[in-house]
Parts: sequence; C-alpha cells; structure tokens
Amino acid sequence: MSIEKLLAERSNNQCELCTSAESLSIYEVPPHSGKNAYDSIFICEKCKQQLDKKEELDSKHWQCLNESMWSEVPAVQVVSWRMLNRFRNETWASEKIDMIYLDEENMAWAKETGDHENSADVDLHKDAYGALLSDGDTVVTTKSLDVKGSTINAKLGTIVRNIRLVKENTEQIEGKIDGQTIVILTKYLRKK
Repeated sequence: MSIEKLLAERSNNQCELCTSAESLSIYEVPPHSGKNAYDSIFICEKCKQQLDKKEELDSKHWQCLNESMWSEVPAVQVVSWRMLNRFRNETWASEKIDMIYLDEENMAWAKETGDHENSADVDLHKDAYGALLSDGDTVVTTKSLDVKGSTINAKLGTIVRNIRLVKENTEQIEGKIDGQTIVILTKYLRKK
C-alpha cells in the first residue's frame, strides 16, 4: 500500500492537525525523510503553508492543536509541539506546552530542527506596499535604479515579469531587465 493511502486511512481522509478535508497532502516531518508513514503526516494546504513559513501564522487556525496534541501518532505529536512553541507567547499555547507529553525519543526528534526556538514571525517577500510576492509575479519599479556592475538603468515604472524570489533573503527578488537577470530590492517594487 502506498504511503498516501496509509496516511489517508490513518487520518480518515482529514488533516491530522486541523481535521480539514480540503487539499490534503503528505508532509514529511523534518529532519526525518524516510518517506514512510511513521515520519509523515497527512495535512491540508493551509497547515502546510504555515508550517513551511510561507504564510503568516493564524492563531485561530492553530487552536486545533488542543485536539491534535493528544494524537497517538508520534509525527503528529512532534509537529503539534513545534507549532505550540511558535505560539509560546500566547496564553493558550503556553498552557498546552505545559500539558503536552512526548517521550524522550519524540522530544529529541521535536527539538532536532531547532524550530521550537524560533519566533512565530514569518519573513515573507513583500513589495514596498506590503503585498505578498510569489515566484512568477509581475512587478513594477517604484524608483529609477542603477544596476551595479552594469550599464542598465531600470527607470521608474519598469515592468519586470516572471520574478523569482531569493530564498535566503526576503528583501530581494531576481528578474530580467533588458534580457539580463538582476537582483532587485523588494522595497523598490510594486506588485502589478
């Protein structure tokens, strides 16, 4: 039986964190990547986006941890503990952290990535006006920009299509101007 079928059966075709039945997929709980049902959970797209820090955290959505933290599935326990720690500054989450129990092996797994030490802040690529940027978007420059090491000048209002986000730096994107790929600061862009 495939991993997806095993997880769907285990979860009754629901997200193992929030019980949503929409857009479910396999999520391999880092750093394990054994591609097996033990190291994976079946989750919805909203949970996945927030776990991967590709969307702002929604505290109300994660109230579901009140139930999922009691799961008998170790991978669900680990993810629940990590997410509760992202919200540790909120009363409801700190109370749950005091209640959740993970055995020694699962606690070591939960702490292995160091995610529990991070804040709930999510660094996303945003334009000068706060609009969320994604790979493939079209943007417009809000200022004339000289490109370092080149004779290219991106004038105010220059359209840059099919951008790529710089993964390591949320203040930068890559785009083509006059056929040359350059790095542009997001604070000088407006999403079109």
